[in-house]
Amino acid sequence: MNTFTTGWYVMYTRPQHEKKVTIRLSELGFSCYLPIRKMLKIWHDRKKYVEEPLFQSYVFVHLNGIEDYYLGQHLPGVLQYVRFGKEVARVSEDIINSIKLIIYSNMEVELSATHFRQGQQLLIKQGPLTGLACEVVQMDNRQKILVRVRMLQRNLLITLPPDYFDVDTEGSIRNSALR
Repeated sequence: MNTFTTGWYVMYTRPQHEKKVTIRLSELGFSCYLPIRKMLKIWHDRKKYVEEPLFQSYVFVHLNGIEDYYLGQHLPGVLQYVRFGKEVARVSEDIINSIKLIIYSNMEVELSATHFRQGQQLLIKQGPLTGLACEVVQMDNRQKILVRVRMLQRNLLITLPPDYFDVDTEGSIRNSALR
């Protein structure tokens, strides 16, 4: 690492250590983000909502310098930073903000590793996802909002009610909430 760029990075953690790593990073004064979603778990005798990380074994951390990089690397539960070749991968602020917006909207979020063709690019201008730059794709005969997290090879999918989408005569999506 010859030059360091301040920004968001992704830590790869031991399985089920995401919350512990996030707590430890926060105690050390790091800005970090662990997207959490509520899932309904069903056992043979009961049902219960549990909170689990959206991205298993990954924690987003904002690093301000090379010292932060080395300090974070040696925390218990951290295996390594996500890399592309020899370079430590950075995450854009836009992706972090999009993930936060989706999680805070309390809408049903589906995580998928499926490869999707390029969808129509939209910016949502009203409703709980205001400000979200996304794509609209077709899946299971329904239109869904897609946010790509390429570095983790995952996509976040949100199903919106059919009345959110209005297709005009040319086949493009028309909606006051989505443009």
